[in-house]
Amino acid sequence: MESILQKQLQFLIEIDKLKTIQRKTKIVSDTRLENDAEHSWHIAVMALILNGHANEEVDLFKVVKMLLIHDLVEIDAGDTFAYDTSGYEDKHERELQAAQRIFGLLPAEQGEELMNLWLEFERKESKEAQFAASLDRLHPILNNYQNEGDTWLTYQITSEQILKRNREIDNGSKTLWAYTQQLVHDSIARGYVLE
Repeated sequence: MESILQKQLQFLIEIDKLKTIQRKTKIVSDTRLENDAEHSWHIAVMALILNGHANEEVDLFKVVKMLLIHDLVEIDAGDTFAYDTSGYEDKHERELQAAQRIFGLLPAEQGEELMNLWLEFERKESKEAQFAASLDRLHPILNNYQNEGDTWLTYQITSEQILKRNREIDNGSKTLWAYTQQLVHDSIARGYVLE
């Protein structure tokens, strides 16, 4: 019978695969695409720094845990590009199946905790999930702004698409939503995004 430690280590080894899942956004300091592990790390640090801008006081540890595990499902399900409408048709089913497998590697109690955190993040019903989702949405906008609209221009994304998709930032942080709108409008003026 597998020990608790063996199950935990198996899970930790499995999630190393997150480093191989490429996103569509480039990192700021280079011309290469960001991977999911880098994204998760960065938004967890964003939570530490920006939590004072949440609409309500949040349990910071819970927010960080959500952000560190929210994309683990992409090990199996792959990264669905934010503006790929057809990719969203079966995204939830693919990710739920992945969550069950990946979190199922852990001892039952830990697996259940992470599964519940992941579901809470996906449903965006709690103030922690809403703030975590705000950071998840803001991060690629910051990168694209710093990269002069690289992904937006490559995939011909419009400012209207960006604002429509990311409007829910407001649910977690009105301050960050106002800042997002300023960045998008400045991006239009600079030619980083199509109007």
